[in-house]
Amino acid sequence: RERQMSNTLVSIVMVTRGRKDYLRLGLDSVLRQTNSSYEIIVIDNSLEPDFGRGIENDYPGVRLYSSAENLFYCQALNKGISSSSGDFILCLNDDVVLDKDFLKEALRGFVRDSAIGMVSGKILRADGKTIDSTGLFLSIWRTARERGYGLADRGRFEREEYIFGVNGAVAFYRRKMLDELRIDSEYFDSDFHIFYEDLDIAWRAQRAGWKGYYIPQAIAYHIRGGTVRGDEGISKRFARHYLDDGLCADLIKNRWLAIIKNETWAGFLSFWPFIILYDCAMG
Repeated sequence: RERQMSNTLVSIVMVTRGRKDYLRLGLDSVLRQTNSSYEIIVIDNSLEPDFGRGIENDYPGVRLYSSAENLFYCQALNKGISSSSGDFILCLNDDVVLDKDFLKEALRGFVRDSAIGMVSGKILRADGKTIDSTGLFLSIWRTARERGYGLADRGRFEREEYIFGVNGAVAFYRRKMLDELRIDSEYFDSDFHIFYEDLDIAWRAQRAGWKGYYIPQAIAYHIRGGTVRGDEGISKRFARHYLDDGLCADLIKNRWLAIIKNETWAGFLSFWPFIILYDCAMG
């Protein structure tokens, strides 16, 4: 079955704001994949015509869609997924670089169990030594907790295992799950714009009986905040300190939106002190 998966088409959807050379580095890493059965779809949110033309010229195999307005991350992903053909969808930030064996290793996760709809690899920071995420979990504060976030990679997370969900920067999904969760034409809720969309879809998936799985051999490198923060905020903790007012508002609003959409009354009654305490501490 794993040999068959190597011939399964993966749709890679990348959203870019056109900052620095992030997208080109990410595309180069995709083109080096040892698993060659994939299509690449880029949603260009740069609003710069010359940027899109340059990508089309230098990467002729890429399907690029340039928007005249900022679609934000969720709407851009929805556009890319809707135009894709693969049975598995890898949603990538443009500030991510994949190890050459990422696809080959990550696809193994979907073979383990037909109920696995989300797979995470080991996501490291650009230094290759610091963990960015080894799976997403729902915290008692009802935030998205990235397991291992900011810790040195010293072999602590080397076991394959079930997880709650996957980090939105390198989010690998089974199309069947996304189709089941889709509401009208939306896979990701466009009200989120950006931030917490990964927790929302993981929470929705878990409620629908889907599972997440972690494969440590599938390695990716993420420049945390590369696409939405200034240089002084890259890879720093407390993201809201480095965001503009609009993005900071989304960060605060979307946590509550995820709670309202997904939390049960019993869960809210159990966790409301932690939910309120978090807001007080962050305020």
